Amino acid sequence: MKGFFGEMSEELHYSVKIDSFEGPLDLLLHLINRLEIDIYDIPVAEITEQYLIYIHAMKVLQLDIASEYLVMAATLLAIKSKMLLPKQEEELIDENSEFEFEEDPREDLMNRLIEYRKYKNAADDLKHLEEERSQLFTKPPSDLSEFTKDVTIDHSLDVNIYDMLGAFQKLMRRKKLQRPLATRITRQEIPIEKRMEEIIHELKGYRGKKKFTELFPYHDKNHMVVTFLALLELMKKNAVLIEQQNNFSEIYISSMERDFM
Repeated sequence: MKGFFGEMSEELHYSVKIDSFEGPLDLLLHLINRLEIDIYDIPVAEITEQYLIYIHAMKVLQLDIASEYLVMAATLLAIKSKMLLPKQEEELIDENSEFEFEEDPREDLMNRLIEYRKYKNAADDLKHLEEERSQLFTKPPSDLSEFTKDVTIDHSLDVNIYDMLGAFQKLMRRKKLQRPLATRITRQEIPIEKRMEEIIHELKGYRGKKKFTELFPYHDKNHMVVTFLALLELMKKNAVLIEQQNNFSEIYISSMERDFM
């Protein structure tokens, strides 16, 4: 994930670029797998709603959304509109011809997703083979028992940025930040680097796993955005361990006991 964060202005405006997304098709495929949707019969209304929720979360975080994501959003809305139109009746052209059926507006998107999934699965297989090959060495075996440490880290749980965005979106709904309160408050701007140090200090002092929601003690929108961006930066630096038992379950965060600077 290169170029995660831009510079922060004095007015707490962020210019952020996320490169961890592999494109709108990757996001759509993630939603299809997460919602257990049949890729050959995509419910356009549901997938469009979920896609726009993620786009909205990215806008709230003031992320630099690539134009291809917006193009896909427009494509989904166009397909949804076509699906709502009444279907034309089949017309018999002549006695020897068959009925001419109207083309499914989802077909092109479905074919693109199927083709993309093939390449994505092939890339995952190659990555798995690379990881297996990296475990092979030509050096004769050595006795390394004296260097063995009684530390076990479970990396079997896969928490990606989509899961983090989904958790942040649910957190915002829970704290009712979609409707800003009509009030004026005096706030203190917090640099991302300072919030990163606070999170690490809090995790190390807790000496255990903290829930994702417990790292957002304030209802202030700016403080929540800074906290979320700080967590993403700590993930990039492998300074924290993110764990989730099952889809849609609670996300837990703990310190990796290493210097992230």
